[in-house]
Amino acid sequence: MSTTTITGVEFRPLTIPDSIDSPDARDFLDMVDVRNRIYAEISGHGDHSIVADELLPHYRPTEYEKRLVWLVLRDGVPVGRVGADVPLHEGSKNVFWLIELLRQARGQGIGSAGYELIEQTAREHGRTVLQSWAEHPAAPGPRIDSPTGFGSIPEDDAARFYLRHGYTLEQVERNSALDLQGSFDEIERLLAEAQAASTGYRVVQWSPPTPPEFVEGYAWMKSRMNTDAPAAGLEFDEEGWDAARVARHDALYTESGRLLLVTAAQHIETGELCAFNELVIGKDRTEASHQEDTLVLKQHRGHRLGMLVKCTGLLSWREIATESPRMITYNAEENRPMLDINEAIGFAPIAYEGAWKKVLDD
Repeated sequence: MSTTTITGVEFRPLTIPDSIDSPDARDFLDMVDVRNRIYAEISGHGDHSIVADELLPHYRPTEYEKRLVWLVLRDGVPVGRVGADVPLHEGSKNVFWLIELLRQARGQGIGSAGYELIEQTAREHGRTVLQSWAEHPAAPGPRIDSPTGFGSIPEDDAARFYLRHGYTLEQVERNSALDLQGSFDEIERLLAEAQAASTGYRVVQWSPPTPPEFVEGYAWMKSRMNTDAPAAGLEFDEEGWDAARVARHDALYTESGRLLLVTAAQHIETGELCAFNELVIGKDRTEASHQEDTLVLKQHRGHRLGMLVKCTGLLSWREIATESPRMITYNAEENRPMLDINEAIGFAPIAYEGAWKKVLDD
């Protein structure tokens, strides 16, 4: 691919090594290092950092998506990365992308040159819907309202970059944190209320590999994440999940030493799994924890199952990751049912992300 020429700047396609000890792992290690530095610059903390051997399994090729990454170098020194994820579902129109640069490399045309790679990648794969997310730290001045009517972001450098390249803001996501070293009395009280409201359900928990009796139900719930969660004007493919895909998902954690705890609600009468919550931490159990997917199937809503699985998971987590300082999570600003649960539990907002979209001409 060709990009706008900027003296001394190289967009080097990333080689995915077999392991971080492989002779060809240098660029991957540099990519992880610059990723972590960029996130710390933007957020002011290190809670989004991840070590290379834990990130590597997420970059291995799969039958579900094609992941393209370029390491950005200026005068031979890594200053950022460009990435494009191309879903391989039949009929998909989507590309999900990122451009991340250290502060010292911004404002020099490098981002726009990297964006040429994104549009070229989309067109070469026959994709027309480009979507991207960025954190927008609090700042004075004009703001851009979400078209959902929930939330806004500052019109900062990142927002102006998206607008300049023809993007529209589709959704605002809230990044929240819960103090894991504080009192859990309120969580215990909320759990008791949820248990009283969900007498037709039981809680089951596991860490990978997923027990055989739960694979089918877990796969179905994971497949609903793209269809049942609030998406505003964003476009997501309906994903097919089966036992093979669950096994691949589980291997992301078992291979890297990251710990995943799944807490699910099971309908006692039918045995159906109908709600779930995922909590994750890296091999360093003193780092921040992350709440990943949470969902209650539509036909089982109204029984406080979201509160049930979240509170149960957090109470278990207190015993599993005793030294983790906080739990990080993301929710769409219009997802009031889930935000109500999080706020009651004690999650407080710490940052906001914008979700951006552009549709290319056919």
